[in-house]
Amino acid sequence: MGIYLNPDSSKFEEAVNSDIYVDKTGLLTYTNSVLHTMQKYICISRPRRFGKSTAANMLTAYYSRGCDAEQIFSQFEIAKDSGFKKYLNKYNTISVNMQEILSRSRSIYELIERFNKLLIRDLKKEYPDVDYFDDTDVIECMQDVYSQKKQAFIVILDEWDCIFREYKEDKEAQEKYLDFLRDLLKDKAYIHLAYMTGILPIKKYGTHSALNMFDEFSMIDPGPLAQYVGFTENEVKKLCGQYQMDMAEVKSWYDGYSFENGISIYSPRSVVSCMRFKKIGNYWNQTETFEALRIYIDMNFEGLKDDVLSMIAGNAVPVNIGNFSNDMATFHSEDDVLTLLIHLGYASYDYDSKTVKIPNEEVRAEYVNSVSASNWGEVSKSLKNSADTLEAIWQKRPKQVAEAISQAHFETSHIQYNDENALSYTISLALYSARNFYMIYRELPSGKGFADLVFLPRKKFPEKPAIVVELKWDKDVSGAIAQIKNKEYCRSLEEYRGNVLLVGVNYDKKTKVHECMIEECEIW
Repeated sequence: MGIYLNPDSSKFEEAVNSDIYVDKTGLLTYTNSVLHTMQKYICISRPRRFGKSTAANMLTAYYSRGCDAEQIFSQFEIAKDSGFKKYLNKYNTISVNMQEILSRSRSIYELIERFNKLLIRDLKKEYPDVDYFDDTDVIECMQDVYSQKKQAFIVILDEWDCIFREYKEDKEAQEKYLDFLRDLLKDKAYIHLAYMTGILPIKKYGTHSALNMFDEFSMIDPGPLAQYVGFTENEVKKLCGQYQMDMAEVKSWYDGYSFENGISIYSPRSVVSCMRFKKIGNYWNQTETFEALRIYIDMNFEGLKDDVLSMIAGNAVPVNIGNFSNDMATFHSEDDVLTLLIHLGYASYDYDSKTVKIPNEEVRAEYVNSVSASNWGEVSKSLKNSADTLEAIWQKRPKQVAEAISQAHFETSHIQYNDENALSYTISLALYSARNFYMIYRELPSGKGFADLVFLPRKKFPEKPAIVVELKWDKDVSGAIAQIKNKEYCRSLEEYRGNVLLVGVNYDKKTKVHECMIEECEIW
């Protein structure tokens, strides 16, 4: 048993012994199915906090000859698989966190040298009787072990993309690193499985395709591994029942990563923190600061600011993911920035519509923090003042509400502000702080039509009034209130009992004036 060659199972045991461990051992069924095949190369990219290291440690514990992990895995899904014991602790397993080695290296050349020395030391300890042709070259040493001992290797690289995050502008270093990995892994008989995980997909360098043998499973297209990206709906429901948490609230805050096959994925670490601390809140910024997001959304690409504001308001925006270079430095358009945000977990990609949106309230709060701290003019002011706007609705002060909506519109007027949908977008910005107190629904089916916006109090704020908003474009604000009543929009609130505020908003395109009317009613 070495440090990097055939390590023990202690890291995975730590995850299993934690307060909450969600069984993701089904991933092993897939990796077992591709062992020693042309599909043996797997690259999985996920945002921070999405369990990449836990999965890598799980694979290590399962395959490593330095473990006796049958008892650990016997309680999980993989134990039901017919091939469970066939590969259990049967492989020479090299498991390396590349970030750890990089942090102790001053250059890409030193990283490669350190990697060689560390692995060769473990190989010579494990196989002292092997006749090594060149005991300074890890590739030659692995080939010697395989040819003389007939024992193949599984290579697991965590944080494989650290070079592209820390050497963002160093193309030479990046290419050297890719070539090193190619020489280590590609077309090598001693490799029966190569598993890499990180934040970014494999870097594109034009015709330079050093690692083109890998199947990639990303936040854009996770393929058959979608259920292992994060927590599934059923897994979170089970946790909510166990910890007595409100599923609707948890869904609103931590769900939103949706994939082609319809699987809905929750941010795992945030869900775990929510359950452990029995509190809905923003756990994202405990591992990622809004400064990281701010760097990207402040980039001066045409249309980027508009798209960010539209997403904050709850809209999805079109994106072209095809030109992204899979790094953190090469940006040619807003599409490249938005694509990076998908990989970082700051946005969710819809494969069918080719659009991107903010996945949930937790991440949306990070956008607001970033925008509020940036020089975004009236928009920043509107977001900061949104609490006052909400208070004005509660106190039935329509003039103040209309003025606040006008302020939010001032900076966004160039965004095709020509229909009720655009008006909805502006109001969503003006009432951003309402998300702290309400579940917000757009185009909610109710009565004889669809209510434009419905705000239902969260369970911990039962004293707050529900709010039904009807929007009009170049019409009459009183007609908005009348429509709420005539089409019985309040029927959508059948499970709610208490005060309801009816809010009508109209925009006069000639005078460019917003009007607001507020009425109160009760549902018993």
